[in-house]
Amino acid sequence: MIELVELQKTYRKPNQPPVVAIDRVSLTIAKGEMVAILGPSGSGKSTLMNVIGLLDRPDSGEYFLDGSAVQRLPDDELARLRNRFLGFVFQAYHLLPRTTALENVQLPLLYADRPDFEARSRAALEAVGLADRMEHLAEELSGGQQQRVAIARAIVNEPKVLLADEPTGNLDSAAAAGILDLFRTLNAAGTTVVLITHDRDVAAAAPRVLRIRDGALEPEGAALATAGGAA
Repeated sequence: MIELVELQKTYRKPNQPPVVAIDRVSLTIAKGEMVAILGPSGSGKSTLMNVIGLLDRPDSGEYFLDGSAVQRLPDDELARLRNRFLGFVFQAYHLLPRTTALENVQLPLLYADRPDFEARSRAALEAVGLADRMEHLAEELSGGQQQRVAIARAIVNEPKVLLADEPTGNLDSAAAAGILDLFRTLNAAGTTVVLITHDRDVAAAAPRVLRIRDGALEPEGAALATAGGAA
């Protein structure tokens, strides 16, 4: 599903030394995998997610999404692929507070001009366990419920890959455990899930853990033993 080959991304600002955010990263994530990318603040993990999510472009290297090279595609084609293949969940829920859970989930489908937007939105909320909260305003929901609405919004277009950047960072331990269980359920149903986190307990929810530091992936196997750092 995802193949990265020697990806490089460097940020440059006037009168400052360049910052290598991604340093020759090569990675393959198979269809249906659940993978965690673990690293401290400044390690490059969010930049890597942005590149995987087609929100940013690498300076060099190759990126294949579902078998197609995507790094040189025009912006409008990248937007189409994001809508077709990818769903995003962030630490901040990014919900409209005075809008119902159902209306928040409907937004991506309205932009896509889908005639079945209401039925699909209801089904997505049912899938995340919020069938009884559809008509509640977002501001009336708990943090865990708001994150579930955000996940429903991310999956309403049935993406092949779900990218989650620190998805439990604003939640207590019980709500966080529920969100991780939901990711495992989605993964068991066939969705490829990529978790981006600084928290090794969150990373441990994934069968495969990759550690990133200073923009480079470390060899697999020892990531959890030495992980740490703040987000």
